[in-house]
Amino acid sequence: MYDVIIIGSGPAGLAAAIYAQRAKLEMLIIEENYISGGQVVNTYEVDNYPGLPGINGMDLGMKMREHAEKMGAQFARAKVVEIQAEGDVKYVKTETETYETKTVIFAAGAKHRTLDIPGEKEFTGMGVSYCATCDGAFFRNKVTAVIGGGDVAVEDAIFLARLCKKVYVIHRRDELRAAKILQDNLLALDNVEMVWDSVAEEIRGEGVVKELAVKNVKTGETKNLAVDGVFVAVGILPNSELLKDQVKTDRGGYLEAGEDGVTSIPGVFAAGDVRTKQLRQIITAASDGANCVTSVQEYLLTK
Repeated sequence: MYDVIIIGSGPAGLAAAIYAQRAKLEMLIIEENYISGGQVVNTYEVDNYPGLPGINGMDLGMKMREHAEKMGAQFARAKVVEIQAEGDVKYVKTETETYETKTVIFAAGAKHRTLDIPGEKEFTGMGVSYCATCDGAFFRNKVTAVIGGGDVAVEDAIFLARLCKKVYVIHRRDELRAAKILQDNLLALDNVEMVWDSVAEEIRGEGVVKELAVKNVKTGETKNLAVDGVFVAVGILPNSELLKDQVKTDRGGYLEAGEDGVTSIPGVFAAGDVRTKQLRQIITAASDGANCVTSVQEYLLTK
């Protein structure tokens, strides 16, 4: 019987493991991937994590893993297939084992919606990004493209326009879905060019991104845009499937939880990108992990 099982080994899960060990809790962290770190391992360079400017994403993930191991955290590599969250005893089932625990910290993260076009996967981290605030500074005085038409896409384009020589915004319709005030702010910028009624067809380059092919959905015409970076902003999908029918979620499928990680089920806590929150960054995920362990300790005191 564990005091806490942590599901996911991104920054939220690893921070939770470190704090759980410091709290002397009987804990286990279950990770599905062969490499710890979550989405950060796909980031070529992390420039906004305090104290470690310019660190490689893979290296940051490994440092967090090494810290957790140094503290004595127990790891199991397995795919969780079911969580029975109700009751004082929770059951976490993998393909080969069933674990019993008093609490669960769910830190399974989220994934960006992808375009599924040629070149996207190949150039991820080498010009293709899913976070303008994370990577925009690397494209100062360069030409970038933002794909999408919602609030996030428009906010990304406005942010990039402050840094970049030129920003293309590619949207499949002839009007944006973003809030009107955001649209007004975007369309007033001289270095932003709208590419209406168009979809991305292919990302090309040599080692790094050099060109984006776009197709007009009304005319069928294809044209190539010379760009240094492509920012994909077509939505995020939380990895909440294992709990979404048990724990209360918002309309986007995120587990409803505040900074304390407390969800609608006693003893189940949510940390990192999978929970409802304003900012999804490495630093906020790590903070969530620490907060969740404090909530776990408070919960266990009542049992």
